[in-house]
Amino acid sequence: MAPKFGDEWSTALSHLALAVVSLHAAMCTAQASRGAAAGFLLQALAATATVLAPGLGMDEDCVAGAWVATVIGLPLLAFDFHWVNGDHSSANLLLGGGMVLAVAGEHLGAEGRSVAGQAVLLVVSVTILIVAVFTANTYGMWGGAMLGVAGLLSRLEEDKLLLPKEDAGRWALAVGSWAYCRALHTQHLQWG
Repeated sequence: MAPKFGDEWSTALSHLALAVVSLHAAMCTAQASRGAAAGFLLQALAATATVLAPGLGMDEDCVAGAWVATVIGLPLLAFDFHWVNGDHSSANLLLGGGMVLAVAGEHLGAEGRSVAGQAVLLVVSVTILIVAVFTANTYGMWGGAMLGVAGLLSRLEEDKLLLPKEDAGRWALAVGSWAYCRALHTQHLQWG
């Protein structure tokens, strides 16, 4: 079934929102956390590539860019949150696991990459949520919860809620990225 005109706009707007929020977050966190800034930048680049070349959305290069943004970008976001709180082993484990998945991605197949990407999203969101709860970082709690919502939306069998589930997931990811950027700012003010 061909996508409807409204669905095309919804998809373009969700990619644009994620790109703008992620780019803003990368610029805001660049001084305090180079790892998180790199993670936000990877998200922004993957979303921007889709906005600038909408016909290439299912092209192998765009799918690979989204894959890298998920399995390397998201662990980079969580890395700093854990590192500043002294949980160096979790920070290194998340980032190392993401790097291994990025290298092994071509051997997983489409379904394997999908499941691995969803798992990375959920693991990152849960670990951010746990750290945020123990440090009483409200923005971190919201960020972790919204990243979790984005991961759960991708697991739904239903293709369309109020808008296509991929678009809803990108909107949740954009809100989660904004909240997580604020959480990093709050965290650095506390520990800086």
